[in-house]
Amino acid sequence: MNHTAGGVAFRPEANIEVLGLNFHRFIFPVSILLMLVLVVAALVDPPAASLFLEHAKQASLKYFASFTMLAGNIMVVFCVALAVTPYGNIRLGGKQAKPEFRTLSWFCMMFAAGMGVGLLYWGVAEPVAHYTAWFKTPLNIAKDTPEAAHAAMGATIFHWSLHPWAIYLSTAVVVGYFGYNKGLPFSLSSGLQPFIGKAHKGAIGHIVDVFTVIITVFGHATSVGLAAMQATAGITYVLGVPNTFAYQMLFIAVVVIVAAFTLLRGLNNGIKVLSNINMLIALALFVAVVSGVGGWVFLANVVNTATDYATFFVPLSNWLNRPDQDWMQGWTVFYWAWWCTWGPLVGVFVARISKGRTLRQMVGVVMVAPTVVSILWFTAFGNSAIDTIVAGSPAFADGLGSVDTAIFRFLETLPMFGFTAAAVVMLLVIFMVTSVNSAAIVVDNLAAGGNPDTPAIQQVIWLVMIALVTVILFVVGDQSALKGIEAGAIALGPPFLALILVLIAGFMKAVAQEAKS
Repeated sequence: MNHTAGGVAFRPEANIEVLGLNFHRFIFPVSILLMLVLVVAALVDPPAASLFLEHAKQASLKYFASFTMLAGNIMVVFCVALAVTPYGNIRLGGKQAKPEFRTLSWFCMMFAAGMGVGLLYWGVAEPVAHYTAWFKTPLNIAKDTPEAAHAAMGATIFHWSLHPWAIYLSTAVVVGYFGYNKGLPFSLSSGLQPFIGKAHKGAIGHIVDVFTVIITVFGHATSVGLAAMQATAGITYVLGVPNTFAYQMLFIAVVVIVAAFTLLRGLNNGIKVLSNINMLIALALFVAVVSGVGGWVFLANVVNTATDYATFFVPLSNWLNRPDQDWMQGWTVFYWAWWCTWGPLVGVFVARISKGRTLRQMVGVVMVAPTVVSILWFTAFGNSAIDTIVAGSPAFADGLGSVDTAIFRFLETLPMFGFTAAAVVMLLVIFMVTSVNSAAIVVDNLAAGGNPDTPAIQQVIWLVMIALVTVILFVVGDQSALKGIEAGAIALGPPFLALILVLIAGFMKAVAQEAKS
């Protein structure tokens, strides 16, 4: 028998209750067991495990490069088709459903969960990396040239705009449609229903949901660890204090405490409020950088960046007979696989907060709006950093250098360094809080068999589990174990892309059947 929670159906008879907590009797224990096995395996011999998983990652990037590139392109086409066809009129929750959140708050929560930390980590580093050939250059263009600057900006926006958000949006559309409109459990396995009927609630569906739990937990655990390293590296650079393990653990502890508080406050009073504050701080940092660079210079560069993205969109989307196979696999294919480790998290979370929105609105806010933000952000930070290199600034005299400190070295060339550096550290904490909150909500939802209304304390338990995975890998395995788990998560990118393509096909079959009826 199906019961309804939050407008979404789930099967309580498939769950178990312990001390007021509600877990799926298969997905939860199997996910925990696999997490334990993988962590122990990574810690028995961290260097060997890291080497093995790195080989798996490299094999995945090399042998599935064509499939990964093709799948990313298909998802962009799919999302654009939703916007321009009558299917864009489909409203999550039905024709009478009303949005739960205002558009700005909806966007802030979605964007903060999707790639907030990444914009800080790579906002300066990636354009500079492409320009200086830190790891080769797009299309083998000669480094440190005007052409390299245009290619660097075009490639960076390519990696952070339509394609990644199409991966997220494709997941969100499937989960939201089958959950809100078809009354199925709020999980990826529901998208299999058009093909296998009720069997999606059986072993096949359980395997899909366990897979998404594992890829989300480990993908996010590595993100927390990497954010801790960047935050402490930045504090060390600004204040001159030692970059110690204790500071990294303090960062993780602050993230967990703030995240637990906001989870207990709920979506409206916790995560929404924090996301709005987050975007205000990001806006203040952005304005400070634009002021330092010069408004007219920035506006001219925005036009150039948008033009670069349009110019390089087709060449970089093509995977056939590329002269830069190493760059493509090391950057683009890697990114598409990395976005997949965040795909279940962001996709399910976006679906969760998008009830009452049409699919056309989702394309506009979930895919187009982040593209505009990425163009503005990377122009302000990345393009301006390239300009400092051309001008002979010592900030990048030896090339990119440490990725962890790249944004701080750039900000040091502008006025108000004390304010902007403090803003970056605050944003690292808050962006990490909002994304780890989303991860805890999504993993808890999946582990509860698609029940979106579990107790808040249950979400906190998953939050603590994600943090524990990060800390254990840090404490026992050092960075080698963390890097190994990251490599393993990326190696799972192609299987996740294959799953989403199947779910897209299931969605198309379902809406076609609904149109006929």
